[in-house]
This record gives sequence, C-alpha cells and structure tokens, in this order.
Amino acid sequence: MGFNIKLLWEAPEINPVNNKARSIPVLNPFNLYGRVFFFSWFGFLIAFWSWYAFPPLLKDVIADDIDLSTSQLGNSNIISLLATLLVRLVSGPSCDRFGPRLTFAGLLLIGSIPTFCAGGVTNPAGLMALRFFVGILGGTFVPCQVWTTGFFDKNVVGTANALTGGWGNAGGGITYFVMPAVFNSLVQQSGLTPHVAWRVTFVVPGILIVFTAVMMLLFTSDTPTGKWSDRETAVNENLRRHSMVGVVDVPGQISEQKPVDSDASPAGSRSENSDKKDIGPGNPDFSDNEAHLTPDQMLDTAKGEVVRKPTFREALFVFTSPQSFVTASAYFCSFGGELAINSILGNYYSKNFPNLTLQESGNWAAMFGLLNVAFRPLGGVVSDLVYRATGGSLWAKKALLHGCGLITGMFLIIIGQLDPKDQSTMFGLIAGMAFFLEAGNGLNYALVPHVHPFANGIISGLTGASGNFGGIIFAIIFRYEGSNYGKTFWIAGIIHMLLNLSVSWIPPIPKNQVGGR
Repeated sequence: MGFNIKLLWEAPEINPVNNKARSIPVLNPFNLYGRVFFFSWFGFLIAFWSWYAFPPLLKDVIADDIDLSTSQLGNSNIISLLATLLVRLVSGPSCDRFGPRLTFAGLLLIGSIPTFCAGGVTNPAGLMALRFFVGILGGTFVPCQVWTTGFFDKNVVGTANALTGGWGNAGGGITYFVMPAVFNSLVQQSGLTPHVAWRVTFVVPGILIVFTAVMMLLFTSDTPTGKWSDRETAVNENLRRHSMVGVVDVPGQISEQKPVDSDASPAGSRSENSDKKDIGPGNPDFSDNEAHLTPDQMLDTAKGEVVRKPTFREALFVFTSPQSFVTASAYFCSFGGELAINSILGNYYSKNFPNLTLQESGNWAAMFGLLNVAFRPLGGVVSDLVYRATGGSLWAKKALLHGCGLITGMFLIIIGQLDPKDQSTMFGLIAGMAFFLEAGNGLNYALVPHVHPFANGIISGLTGASGNFGGIIFAIIFRYEGSNYGKTFWIAGIIHMLLNLSVSWIPPIPKNQVGGR
C-alpha cells in the first residue's frame, strides 16, 4: 500500500498496549505525538548548534583574539567531544530512571550556562574549560532518541529516530551559516569590534536553548500514558482493558501468566484457542484509533518493550552484549567521523581553495551538516521499508547498516587519495560520502530500538557515547596530522571498513531476547 499523505497531520493509530503511535504526525503540533516529535528534533538542533558554535569562528576570529595556536585549537575540539562522551554515558541510565523528557530539558538548561558564559573567555585555557562544559549539550542526543522511541511503535520507530536525529544534526550545518552571519552583522551593521562581536554572538543560541527547554517542560509529557513513574501501571491497565491480566508486575517485573479471557469460566474451562484469537476490526476491546494486535503480539510488547530501570546485573549484560558492540562500533565510525569532519571541513576547504572567504568556506562546510536533513532520515525510512518488506527481518536492517559503512569507507579513501584541488570534484565527493555516512547514522538508530528494548536508555546512551568516542579518536588523528587532511581522510576510511567487517557476523539481537522483534 502506498504512502498516505494524511498521516502527516492526522492523529495516529496507536498500539493498544503501550500507546505508541504507528504513524508520525510531523505537521500536527496540536497532537501530543506531533509535539513530542517536534521538540525531540528541534531541541537537539538547538543544542547541536550551540555545541558546534565555536568551529565556524574559531580559526579566523577567536584564535587571533585570544592567541590560540593550531595545536590548542585541535585540543579544544577533542575536549568538547570528551565531555559529550561522558554525558551520553550518564544520560542513558538517567533516561531509564527519570525519563527522557526531564533528562533532555535538564541537559539543555545546564548547557545554556556555559553558552552564555562564552563571552568571558580571554585565553586558551579558558576556551578549553568552556568548551568542555558546552559539550554537555551534545548529550541531548540520547534523550532525543529515547523519547522518540517511547512514543513511536516498531513499524515507524526507525523513521522517527532518523528524522529527529537527522533534523537535529542539521544544527551542525546551521551553525556554519548563522554564527558567521550574526558575527558579520554585529561588526558591519552594529559597529562592534571583532573582540566584542564574537562574544555577543553566543547570546543568540543561549536564549533559544532556555526557551526550548521551558516549552518542552510545559507542553509535552514523559510517555504516551503520562508520567514516567506510571508507565508500567498504564500498561497493566491497557492489558486488563483488552481482557489480559497479570503480565507486567509493577514496577516492571515480568511474570509468565498467560492472557485470560474476560468471559472465562473457572480455570481449565475456556477454549484452548482463546490465547490465539485474532483481535480484528470490530472487536469491542479496541477503540477506533487503536491498532489491532493478537494476544501474542500484546504479550511480546508488554514483556519486552516497556522501558524500566534495569538492575546492575541487567545493565552490565547490556553493556557487554555483542549486539551492543555492533551498534556502538557502527556509530563510532559514522557519527564519530561526522563530528571530526564537521570540526575541520571549513579549514580543509580554506587550505585547498584559498580564494574562498570565511563566509564562503563556512557555507560549503555547512552543506555537509545540512545534508542530515535528508540523508539521515532516508536511512531510517529505508530501514523501516526493508524491515516490513522482509517480514520483520532484523538481519536485513543490519546488512544495510554495514553496507553503508563500507561504502562510506570507500569514499573517505578516495577523497584522501585524490585530495581534490578542483571545487566541483571535492564538493561532489564530500556530498557522496555524506549520503552514506549520514544514512548510516539513521540506519543505526533504526536498529537500536530492537536491541535490549527494556533498557533502551542504556543502549541508546552507549551507542551515542561510542559516536563521541569515535569523534575523539578521529579528532586526535586530525590533530596530529595537522593540515594533512587528505591523509586523515583515508585513515578514517580504512577504520570504517575494518570495524564494519569485524562485526558484520554478529546476530542483530540475542537469541532468546523477549520483545523488539
């Protein structure tokens, strides 16, 4: 069946057990699911903008003002990524404990403080300290993805995660347009000196961060069923309403009791096929906007897909699982590569094309980040389409993920070997590389919700932190190779290909996993 454009604004059909939406009302901010979707991507976009607000002005403006050397500039990029790595590791368990909405808003408000303080930097040491704390904002990616996963069902969660992640990542491109434009406006039209103008420029993202966090707290909810602390109770109530009882014991412990028919006589007298009945349209247990699921499907959802606070043993299992290593390794390459390239791409263009002005090199570098608007969501959309076309095959999702990783590696090696001095060749190759790199990010978080779904915060945080760890490793390579950008690109390409091949044989989910299929 073809795509129904009305789904973009109509209230979505929902899963009767967890109340997750089975379509994405992208254009309907009046609907709860539409509001959560909007604040997920917009909150991350604003955070990403501020997180990467320094690179567009760093080399040509800030470095001259505070006597920043090339090595110190590279160190500041690494320090920013280090902070985000640590925050992402913490924000995953925080989402499982307090919920993604409060974690998201909290990180935004905390991250706004160093953003407003950017104007106080007067030396390289102060810049590095400030960029460390601004890096807190990069941790918002984890609650962004956990929040989206909590509101959208398996049939569209890959698309939802890819859209919120991709549109949010576009903040890394927007900052290359906006920060130089605001700076130039303050210098040329307001008459400020460069020394003052770059400091005032940081007030803009700071105000937007606070405004977004406050609106998020006022107009959205923790889960489709209300408060984060009531999510297991809500699932129990939904199961009872559909003639099934005793599946989820608050606070989240799963029992093995079978579904019971509401009309059942004493034990042993009901039909042996009652567990297998097909709950279809017209069944009075279902309201008009609810998806029609069989009892087995409802049990699978209740047992495996309700996020709860994991025990230490469960958390350790998730951290050490081979499946977690798959998503972490792939994101180490794709998002790690994207972060590192974002930090140096403007400088690479300036080196190979010295005739470009600061604004022009920034504009071309911005295109790399802005392509996330289309390419990352495309990865999620394709992943969901293939998932449905193959009858729910997670191996198909995984094959797409590694295929994109290998092709990205090939592009990086070609760029590094050619080190193009022709603008059309350079920009064309970068766009081709961006297509597979950014689609790979979307493909990854289309697979993540299927892996250990009961601990989605932990697996999302671990995967996201691995992306930052990759960014640090690639940034260190860039740092020590200096302006030899071609060499760093082909080294990154080899790492992409080796890591993806090394984990391609691992099954997408553990053999006996409940839920997520």
